[in-house]
Amino acid sequence: MNQTRFEGKVQPTRGERNGRPTKRQYVRFAFYKVDPLWRRLPLDEQADYKRDLLKTIESFNRRMLLRPYSLMGTRADAELLLWQIAESVEPFQELAAAIARTAMGAYLNLSVSLLSQTKRSIYEIRDNPAEDVERLIISPSEAKYLFVYPFVKTRPWYKMSLEERQVMMDEHIRVGRKYPAVKLNTTYSFGLDDQEFVVAFETDEPSDFLDLVQELRETEASLYTLRDTPLYSCIRMGLAESLDALGGPKIAQPRSETVENVEAWAEVCRVEDFGEGERKVVYLNGQQIAIFNVDGQFYAISNRCSHARGPLSEGTVEAESCTVTCPWHYGRFDLKTGKVVDGVASAPVKAYAVEIRENVIYAGIKPNG
Repeated sequence: MNQTRFEGKVQPTRGERNGRPTKRQYVRFAFYKVDPLWRRLPLDEQADYKRDLLKTIESFNRRMLLRPYSLMGTRADAELLLWQIAESVEPFQELAAAIARTAMGAYLNLSVSLLSQTKRSIYEIRDNPAEDVERLIISPSEAKYLFVYPFVKTRPWYKMSLEERQVMMDEHIRVGRKYPAVKLNTTYSFGLDDQEFVVAFETDEPSDFLDLVQELRETEASLYTLRDTPLYSCIRMGLAESLDALGGPKIAQPRSETVENVEAWAEVCRVEDFGEGERKVVYLNGQQIAIFNVDGQFYAISNRCSHARGPLSEGTVEAESCTVTCPWHYGRFDLKTGKVVDGVASAPVKAYAVEIRENVIYAGIKPNG
């Protein structure tokens, strides 16, 4: 599977510095269903409630990667998904509490919440040992559809030797490679939630996902599946569009430009709170931006290396050349332009504008800038 991770083993890499692994990510899939009473409110109240909820959720964009999806028409027990990715659990709790405090929150039922974390696996991808299978970073694609379900293995699976399980995973991976249009994100829930894994497939072709799942049923590893339901079929939309799908007057504004061309800014911090040589990370339009203070000048680029999604905010900065080197595989990038200077990376990373307004630093997109 293109970009599919499955359960591929990763040996310690350069992502581990001083013997310590790069920080894992926490992942939450929060599924909501609207109380039918909300749809009986006056139309102007419905619109006001949605706008307030929209503003509340968007206020968390700088603290986590957040992707909204609609399930209207695909499930009876869930209508909205907020896929959340953060560096700690606290932003999830704070967002949930903030949603509950809104007027709309009184009509939103949290039907399912799946909590998990990224980690390296114990299995090898033998048919392509050169493939980078670093799994600490979730990087959602632009695919239109997302299929999510909790997953639990049987206890006999864990009683087998690693070598026996590896043979079955080899077959599992070979089947996945036949469906390159499907990308799989696997995260782990051991001790965090009721399931053992949460799997999330991204694709623009639901028929490919259907055929993949059907073929995986015939693999030997499938015999050791205890539970892989319920399965949630989700359609990617903007947040306003996802809220409009719930009903009531529309609040989404027509979009004549792509998100990349629309001016957008993320507040970083006050100037005095950003010391020389420091780096910080914020979220904008669902993407991480790394901001660097180099000799008193501020630079902002995508936080994910174009080679293997390594965290550039944890890389080595050279002030003289104004570059940063990825801690995973040593790709080197120009902090001013995002262009590749040296190393294994072949594509640049996005560079963002930086502005200081009333002593507050902002990083973002400035059209034609």
